[in-house]
Amino acid sequence: MHSLHRALLDILRQNCLHPYLSYFGLKFPEIPPTYQPVVIFDEAIKTDFKTHKSRIDVLHGQGERMDSPPRSSLAKFWGLDPTCVFLNHGSFGAAPFAIREEQRKWQDLLEEEPVRFYEDLAMGFMENSRKALAEMLHCDAEDLAIIENATTGVNTILRSLVFKEGDEILVPDHAYQACRNTVDFVAERWGAKVVTVEIPFPIEGPQVALEAIMAGVSDRTVLAMIDTVTSPTGLLMPFEELVHQLESKGVAVMLDAAHGIGMVPLSLDELGTSYTTSNCHKWLCAPKGSAFLHVRKDLQHLIHPLTISHGMSFPLGDTTRFRHEFDWTGTRDISAACSIPATIEYMENMVEGGWPAIMKQNHDLVIEGRRILCERLGIEVPCPEDMIACIATLPLPDGGSGGIPLHEPDPLHKVLQDKYGIQVPVWSWESPKGRYIRISAQLYNHVDEYHYLADALASELNL
Repeated sequence: MHSLHRALLDILRQNCLHPYLSYFGLKFPEIPPTYQPVVIFDEAIKTDFKTHKSRIDVLHGQGERMDSPPRSSLAKFWGLDPTCVFLNHGSFGAAPFAIREEQRKWQDLLEEEPVRFYEDLAMGFMENSRKALAEMLHCDAEDLAIIENATTGVNTILRSLVFKEGDEILVPDHAYQACRNTVDFVAERWGAKVVTVEIPFPIEGPQVALEAIMAGVSDRTVLAMIDTVTSPTGLLMPFEELVHQLESKGVAVMLDAAHGIGMVPLSLDELGTSYTTSNCHKWLCAPKGSAFLHVRKDLQHLIHPLTISHGMSFPLGDTTRFRHEFDWTGTRDISAACSIPATIEYMENMVEGGWPAIMKQNHDLVIEGRRILCERLGIEVPCPEDMIACIATLPLPDGGSGGIPLHEPDPLHKVLQDKYGIQVPVWSWESPKGRYIRISAQLYNHVDEYHYLADALASELNL
């Protein structure tokens, strides 16, 4: 064995959770006991956290805050703030203790010998991560690129493609705003037309969404951006049937699966989508800055990374230009990407039945949470259960409006956060117009947290 490989073997045996390369022969350990990581804050962050905790303590001491609800028995594997009722996994995810530690060990390995890490080892580690993803996604690892987030994936596709004046790009009005902004930017640059499809919310069922989107297709439609699960309204779209119908009409699909891997089953080769991107930091619970882009083989020659680097001109050898370009886009911290195999295996061992059981447990919990809120607040269920995965959006009964999304906090959001310690998104939306709240369900959540939220909302909305 090469001396470098032998040294790495010793390091990985002592420090790492996952058998990153098969010839290392390492055994994946049992779920480790919880531990307290060392976290270093600067003084400003320390002050902010102290202020937040002091406010909570004062409210609790004055009897202004209800008794905090419990978390699930699995919550001990996460390092969530114990004073926070965290019902917003959907926004940024949350990585367990062990995965956070896993990422730190990759960073340590990098910094011990940066040149060898990048020049001799990094491509092998990234390949291993792509293979782990490909096994879960039922696709060829060579068709995957590991990127930073799903918005990067959408930008990569849209800013690689060439459009003609008058080409139409189809987008539902439930699209994630950052991705919609990208569509508008690209369309303006090329003189293309953005066709916005209105999907009702509340909605009777997936057929309504399917028919609305397909009705927006014309002979000039060249691309449709659709979601697996919509961000603002939390709707599980009939994306498999949409992909089949759109692609069969010659319309390329950009599948925004930001809420995808770890939330819903994905079989990308069978699905046949032109382009798919998904975050690993959300429902996979991987470190922040890990996501993937899948490009169908026949389209890879059209797609280039946002950063053009050495891969554009590097001799091909036995690989493809797509591989060369996406595998190296410059010096960056790839520790989040290297942590993906460990994350997949760690999480699936947390619950008997693995990933299918995790998805079902989270689905069942968010359905129950939605039922609790609807019953307590007098809200009609806005969509059938088969249009829900692990997040659920409800229109608030007051019918008012809140702050400007991403610019001005909704007053109710701030009240829930500051007075009750609840982290849950509340916002206003123009299309479909209304004021909404969205709940998430992850393994660390407990049904009593949704009762607690329901009581807080009832109190603040005078219900």
